Amino acid sequence: MNGPYRAGTPCWIDLMVPDQQAALDFYRDLFGWQGEIGPPETGGYSVCTLKGKPVAGIMRASDPDGSVPDPMPPTMWTTYLATDSIDSTLKAVPEAGGTVVMGPMDVMDLGRMAVITDPTGASVGLWQYGTFAGAGIVNEHGALIWNELTTGDVDAAAAFYSAVLPLTTAKSQMPGAEEYTEFQVGGRAIGGMMDLASMPTGVPPHWLPYFAVDDVDSVQAALVRAGGTVKAPAFDMAAGRMAVLADPQGGTFAVITGATPE
Repeated sequence: MNGPYRAGTPCWIDLMVPDQQAALDFYRDLFGWQGEIGPPETGGYSVCTLKGKPVAGIMRASDPDGSVPDPMPPTMWTTYLATDSIDSTLKAVPEAGGTVVMGPMDVMDLGRMAVITDPTGASVGLWQYGTFAGAGIVNEHGALIWNELTTGDVDAAAAFYSAVLPLTTAKSQMPGAEEYTEFQVGGRAIGGMMDLASMPTGVPPHWLPYFAVDDVDSVQAALVRAGGTVKAPAFDMAAGRMAVLADPQGGTFAVITGATPE
């Protein structure tokens, strides 16, 4: 990636965990990421890199004063959607039925961020770039390739995101996936959405990051050896072969080997 992401496009992901160093070690071994615990002025936030380019953030779960939360929040990946104006987007959020959870806040000169919850209960971040546009490498082994919202009300979610960001939704044109809903920016698919009814009972609405890998089965096996959990074993589907996995601290993500370069 060279330059900023178009508004509405997933541009960054980060993971909040109880044990930051353990997460850094795990994703280094699984995907080849490089990263270290950041300086105190950034709260220790780690920007992980692949081939020298930023791919994801990892941070320690903590309260605003730096103390250990009690109870500890669930380990989870957060997807961030690009926006040209945090303030304008946040103004539209409650009007469209969503909730502002955190922000807006400046992250030094890197940009401005916020976290919101859509009307169906899924949380997502917002990012307005400053000197940092987001992921610098995507769509290849070990890097982000897709972001997917699972929601209990596809129509309500589609209306919300279209109201607060310059994106649209459409049914997929991929053979075998005609019921799948795509998020589009400028006519290009940049993410997807599926119905929560297809998930096991008790799974809440959420955004899920997908990482491109050269071999889903070998990555799944490596994750198990490292103490991770397989949520959905490797299977073939319209877009390729994928699996849904969780790291040893519970952070859930998908891996996929695409059927075609597109």
